[in-house]
Amino acid sequence: MKATIWHNPECGKSRSTLAILQGRQDIDLTVVEYLKTPPSRSKLAQLYRDAGMRAAEGVRTFKTDAEERGLTTADDETVLDAMMVEPRLIERPLVETEKGVRLCRPPERVEEIL
Repeated sequence: MKATIWHNPECGKSRSTLAILQGRQDIDLTVVEYLKTPPSRSKLAQLYRDAGMRAAEGVRTFKTDAEERGLTTADDETVLDAMMVEPRLIERPLVETEKGVRLCRPPERVEEIL
């Protein structure tokens, strides 16, 4: 099975999710460090859609000004625009497989799509 993780190596949850994926012999894994190589706006919108989430649910609030800027309740277009300018606003890790997409917080949520 193919899997892609949008990963931040500085994040413990992201590292834990990556370890789960790397521990599986049946996973053909692509790791994207999204702060260096952010997803396109259309890809990010597709990830949230496939995860059954609004973009605002995927906003990182810890150590960001997202709440002060109203991003946690903003419409998808506003949130995606902000994420394109500041990829650090993207909560991580997002994992995509042929079975779906999950924001893996907690990391064990990845099991739902494996």
